Amino acid sequence: MSAQIINGKEIVSAYRADIKQQVEQLKQQGVQPGLAVVIVGDDPASHVYVRNKAKACEEAGMHSEVYKLPEHTPEADVLALISKLNGDKAIHGILVQSPLPGHISEERVVEAIAVEKDVDCFHPVNVGNLMIGKEGPAPCTPAGVIEILKKIGVEIAGKHAVVIGRSNIVGKPMAILLLRENATVTVCHSRTKNMEEITRQADILIAAVGKAKMINRSHIKPGAVVVDVGINRLDTGKLAGDVDFDDVLETASYVTPVPGCVGPMTITILLRNTLEAAQRAASATN
Repeated sequence: MSAQIINGKEIVSAYRADIKQQVEQLKQQGVQPGLAVVIVGDDPASHVYVRNKAKACEEAGMHSEVYKLPEHTPEADVLALISKLNGDKAIHGILVQSPLPGHISEERVVEAIAVEKDVDCFHPVNVGNLMIGKEGPAPCTPAGVIEILKKIGVEIAGKHAVVIGRSNIVGKPMAILLLRENATVTVCHSRTKNMEEITRQADILIAAVGKAKMINRSHIKPGAVVVDVGINRLDTGKLAGDVDFDDVLETASYVTPVPGCVGPMTITILLRNTLEAAQRAASATN
């Protein structure tokens, strides 16, 4: 058996074409969805992500604003900018790029973003809504994973899904979204004992741990669907996921490549969340 490599480009292209069409429909009603991205400091990877997000917005017909602040910017100035964007009717989504410099509290910054403009779904109110199943934005990467699984026709309900990683950004919300799709979910992490024994029970295995090529064929149940959320830069300068891609090809049924699948889909969900925030704002004013 040889795994099918999930065509992220194809999935993303179709999804973004639909978003672009909905954006055009909204613009005909006099509303252009707007996303503001704030980046503090000079982290090279963060700047690449921000450029990709801005480019995706423009291609979708959305309004995009990028605020590049110096590393030493006081926290109060960042909070003041967020307050200004909260009141800007042309902006429907606000994203503050992580990581932030050490002198700035990510918690205070996230809580300063208006709940209705929190398109990353990091605000405690939106996280709580996610937990109880209330309608609202879903975290971009986990929601992107769910969409990928659905697009390739994977039946999630009743399957055993194992998530490796328990971060607030990916691991925890990933588990919640899988539960909402009626999967049986196990979360593994750095303190998990007999991890290989657990991961080999997974019908769907999602790796989000941040260690290059940590997951190999010994972790994979034959026929499992493997989704690689990790993105790590090797000493060679190349990018690699948390999954040893070549090693699992003969064991898994499907596997996502890195880069080129989950990353672009994450940005696609960010566009969707911004579009939906604009739609809600337009409905509220009508």
